[in-house]
Amino acid sequence: MSLHLSNVILHQLSKNEQDELVVKYRSQSLDNDTSAENLVAELHRVFNSKASKGFGSFKSDSDFQTWLQELRQGERDFYDFSQISAQRLKDELSKYPFADEGILVMAEYQSLATDYLFIGLLPLNQSLKVTEGLDISATDYLDINKMDIAARLDLSSFETDKNSNRYLAYIKGRVGRKVSDFFLDFLQADVGLDTKVQNQVLMQAVQDFCTDSKLEKDEAIGYKKQVYDYCNEQIKAGEEVHIRELSGELPASQDGTGFFEYTQAHGYELEESFPGDRSTVRKLTKFVGAGGGLNVSFDSLLLGERIFYDPESDTLTIKGTPPNLREQLTRQR
Repeated sequence: MSLHLSNVILHQLSKNEQDELVVKYRSQSLDNDTSAENLVAELHRVFNSKASKGFGSFKSDSDFQTWLQELRQGERDFYDFSQISAQRLKDELSKYPFADEGILVMAEYQSLATDYLFIGLLPLNQSLKVTEGLDISATDYLDINKMDIAARLDLSSFETDKNSNRYLAYIKGRVGRKVSDFFLDFLQADVGLDTKVQNQVLMQAVQDFCTDSKLEKDEAIGYKKQVYDYCNEQIKAGEEVHIRELSGELPASQDGTGFFEYTQAHGYELEESFPGDRSTVRKLTKFVGAGGGLNVSFDSLLLGERIFYDPESDTLTIKGTPPNLREQLTRQR
C-alpha cells in the first residue's frame, strides 16, 4: 500500500512490584525505515479490518485535542506529544479493571492522501524461535491481530471539517470491557456516528422502497440481493457504503425515482457514506434469529415456499430439512 510515515514511537506500559501501571518511555522516535513503515502499514490494515468500531469527535475542552493541534501547528514536537499522551493514557487506563500491559504505538502518517494519527496498545506475547545454532529460544512479538485497544484519527477530516462527528475511530473491543468508554475518556471525546443505526435505517429504506414501488416478491428479493452484494463487497474491501454509488447500481422505480432520491425525499437520515455492518446487511437476504436454545437462519426466498410462518400461533413450519439435520433427527427417533 502507499504509505508515507512522518513519525512513529513505542512506549511500554507495564506493572511494577506494587501492581501499579507505569510507563517506560523510549528515548526517541523510531527511524522511518522499512521496518517501521511495514509496522504502521500492518496496523493500518488490521485496524481497517476490525468490524466493531465506534466513531466520535473531541469535546470542546479536550486537552488531547489541544496537544494535537499544537503538534500539527509545529508548536509541540512529536516526542513530547507522545510522552504527555502516554502519561494520560496510563492515568485513564489505571481506572479500569482491564489495565492491560503492552506496547503503546503512536504513529503519524499518510495513506491514500489522508493524514492519520494512530494510537494503540498492542499485546506483547511470547513465542519460540530457532537460532542460527539450531537452538530453541524464547522471543517476544507484537500480536497485532489481537489488538482491541486502539484509536485512529483522520487528521485530514479533523482539520477541514470541524463539524464532523466521525474523524475519530476506535475499536469497541470485547463485550463487557468498556474499551469504548476508556478511549472516549482518554481522548476527551463524545460518541458520534452510530454505524449500527445507519445500517438499520438503510435496511428500512430498502424495504420501504420495495413496498412503495409495488415490487413483486421475486423483484423485491432481487433488489435486496443487489443491495446486499454491494454492501458485502464494500465491507470485504474495507470501504464504506456510499448511498449515491449504491443508488447508481440499483434500478429506479416505475416513475423513475432512484433509491438516493427516494431516501432524500422521505427524510431518511442517512449519511452520504458509512461503514457497513455485516450482521445487519445479512438480513437483506436471510432471516436470522436465536434464543431459547434455538438458532434459525434461512434464505428469505424460502419463506412462503418451503418455510411458512403463522403469526397467530407463532409457528414456523419447514418442509424439507437439510440432509445432515435430517440424519441427526432420524437417529434420535
